[in-house]
This record gives sequence, C-alpha cells and structure tokens, in this order.
Amino acid sequence: MQKQIQIVWLKRDLRISDHAAFKKACEVDLPTLVLYIWEPSLLNAPDHSFIHWRFIAESLQNLKGALSQHKIKVHQYRGEVVAILNTLMQEFDVKRILSHEETGTKITYDRDKSIKVLCKSNNVQWIEYQQFGVQRGRINRASWGKDWYDFMGCDLLNPDFSIFSTVEMDKIPAESDGEGIYEDFLLETHDLQRGGEEMASRYVATFLAERHKNYNKNISKPLLARKSCSRLSPYLAYGNISVREVYQRALKAKVHGNKSALNAFLSRLRWHCHFIQKFEMEPRYEFENLNSGFDQIRQEENEILYQAWEEGTTGFPMVDACMNCLKQTGYINFRMRAMLVSFLCFHLWQPWKRGALHLGRLFLDFEPGIHYPQFQMQAGVTGINTIRIYNPVKQSLDHDATAEFILKWVPSLKKIPSQFVHFPWKLSLLEQQTLGFILGEDYPEPIIDLESAARKARAEIWEMRKHPKVKMENKRILATHTTEKRVV
Repeated sequence: MQKQIQIVWLKRDLRISDHAAFKKACEVDLPTLVLYIWEPSLLNAPDHSFIHWRFIAESLQNLKGALSQHKIKVHQYRGEVVAILNTLMQEFDVKRILSHEETGTKITYDRDKSIKVLCKSNNVQWIEYQQFGVQRGRINRASWGKDWYDFMGCDLLNPDFSIFSTVEMDKIPAESDGEGIYEDFLLETHDLQRGGEEMASRYVATFLAERHKNYNKNISKPLLARKSCSRLSPYLAYGNISVREVYQRALKAKVHGNKSALNAFLSRLRWHCHFIQKFEMEPRYEFENLNSGFDQIRQEENEILYQAWEEGTTGFPMVDACMNCLKQTGYINFRMRAMLVSFLCFHLWQPWKRGALHLGRLFLDFEPGIHYPQFQMQAGVTGINTIRIYNPVKQSLDHDATAEFILKWVPSLKKIPSQFVHFPWKLSLLEQQTLGFILGEDYPEPIIDLESAARKARAEIWEMRKHPKVKMENKRILATHTTEKRVV
C-alpha cells in the first residue's frame, strides 16, 4: 500500500515567513515532501540567464539552512514538473499539492495547465495560494484597490514547524537529481545581490531604518538610487520575502521614519502588484502589443542599431553607462530602465520584443508580470499611457550632473573635461587630438542624430494614436485594466 503524503512545491516563494503553503502543511497531519524542481524549459528560456538561477540557488541554500533546524529537507529534482510529479504520484499516494500562484511566462502558464490535468486524472488536490496582491480569474479591476489593501492588512501566515511531519525519501534517481545543478550555481563568486530570506530581511531593515530618508530625492539618480532605493525587487521577485510583510513593516516604520518617503515607497508596492495584475489578466503582453492598433509600426530590426544598444556602444554616454552597469551588477534604477527602453524603441525605432528578452536576462529582479507591461508602456504601444521619450543627454545632465555614474561605467571618457562627458561629440577634432581622445576610436560616435530621431518618432507615434483601431482598443484596455483612476 502506497504511503499517503502531501507536497509543498516551491517556486517563486523561497522563504519561511508568511508562507501559506508551509502553514497549511503544518496544520494537516500528513507527511510532507518539500520540493523544488529545476525545469530545463525555464533554464533555457530566452528571458532568463545564469544570474537568476544563481540567485535562486542562494535562496535555496538559505532556506535549506533554516528548514534544517526543524529537520526538514528540501528535495531538489531536475526535469519538467509534470514528469516529476507523475513519478512521485506513482511512488506515493499524493493527497494534495500546496503551492503559491505564479504569474509567469507562457512556459509556466502552459506547465500549470498540464499539472491541473495530471492532478485531476490522479485525484490529487492542488491548492494554490495567492501571492502578492494579485488575484486570479479577474475580468476587470472593479474593487481591486480595496481587495489589495485588505490582503496587505491580513495577519502574516507564519508556519509552526514544531508540528510539521516530513517524508523520508530514498535516493533520487541520478537523471532526476537536482542537487548537482544547485551546487554548480553556487560555485561562482560575484558582486551582485545575494539571494535568501536572511538577506531580504537585512535589506528591509536597513532601508526602513536609514536608507529610505533620501528615497524621494534620489530615486531618479542612477548612482544615489543604488543606496536610497529599497533594492528589494529581486527578493520580491523570487519570494524571499512577501510584499505583505514588507508593507506591514513599512507601515510600522512610519512612526519614526520619513513619512513622505515611506508613503511613496508604499505606493510603489501597490504599483508592483498593479502591473503583475495586468499580466495575470492578459499574458499576451509577453508576445503581442497590448494595443493591436500599433502592430503595423516598427516591424523591421536593424542589427547594427540593436547590437550597439545591447553592447553599450551607442555613443550616448548615459545609455552606454546604464547598459554596462546592468551587465556587471544586474541593477539600474527605474528611470534609467525607462530611458533604455525609450532609446531603443523611439530614438532607434526598433521593435520591443528582442529588447525585452535582453533586459530580462540582465535584470537580476526579472519579474515577468512587471517586465513586459512596463516594457510595452515605455515603448508606447499600450495606447493608454503617456508617451515619454527620454532624452539621454537631458537625463544625464539632470540626474548625473557631475558624470560620476557615467565615468564609473564608461571609463574611456575620463580623458576628456567633465563638461563634455555628457556629449563628447561636441569636442572639436583639435581638442580631441590635444586630449589624446579620438571619437570613433576611444569611444563610439553617436549612432543616430538624437534630435531628428526623436522628432520623427514623436510624430509617428502620435499620429498612430489617432488611428481608429488604436482608439477602439484603448476603450477595451481602459475597461479591463483601470479602476477608480487611471495609472500611468
């Protein structure tokens, strides 16, 4: 007779605190198998990269250490989830699978549909718990804001592991053993943020105690934002801490902290869920323009322009500095992300999809539900959002006036006077020769004429917004994705 068990399937919820699946498992008198699956389809996905999997491995390392204190093991498998679960259902009498909902890419969406079929055919109950403030099954946003605040105000679901019953597993078959993948990802030393619930809690603590005080002042500055912003995005993306816990800790911090800064931060926690909710309701964001009226523009790719943008060799210092910074650290602040997308899609007039994959691989905090809606918003193809064409020279003058950020990430510009770092093309040939700096050799010449490119893009995108199909789609989008007031 098969042994009856339940499974806690870990995905983007690699923590203990405020974990509904763990809490439920503790409350049910049934041996529990804690499971993480390294999925080849995701490992090879075009919008994922090594940095994401290393962060997950670090998160698992921290989680394993915390659970080991309760003599609980995380079993790591390698393979597609349906196949792994099917094997476990042959070995055990699986009564239920407990997990958090995941608003992911088409890969995870299709996977979850297959799992539902598998569970139904094996009479297994699959219970998915709400993650973030995102609600599954919505057709519009009526009362969404109230529901979000209600969810954030609920008590944290902290499990009592003293009543947790584990499953003793035999050795996992070699072809399905995920420990090797996990260990390989942990081998490399690096300077990026490290994963894990312990690190997440530290970042929350330092932000709420001190770093938040200059949040409003520095949020748009690429150098100072690295300290003044919370830097919690990767920890939220991989579930090292819940949005609800961060929200409640931030509310308490308002008693002694900078109320204006913390209110701004709290509003952005809601924006975080707002965009994921968009993606949950319309996952085609990943592949298609939200407003199909824009389908006829920016159809052809220019390989030279794309490569210059991807490699940080556009000849525009702030653009190149941001891309170089991303490659090394996995992080830039929101305004600079918006500028990178704007430059690609407006100044270079390139389709957004390849760019979305590239930045997805570079963002340590890659969260599909935020990434794709934001990318389309900055690319100007939603139809309902304000069109923002960010001038990279103005952005560098406004937010990096001393060029400290640019010079850190484009060191070749250190040869020239600081007043020319924002626009090295203004140096005369004689000045370049005197300085020992030749544009086109020491640093690329601009790949486009900035002003004429912006003028052309602005005229074309605004003309498209007048198109009947764009207007018709706008009505549908507004009815689906807005509540009491419009979010732009």
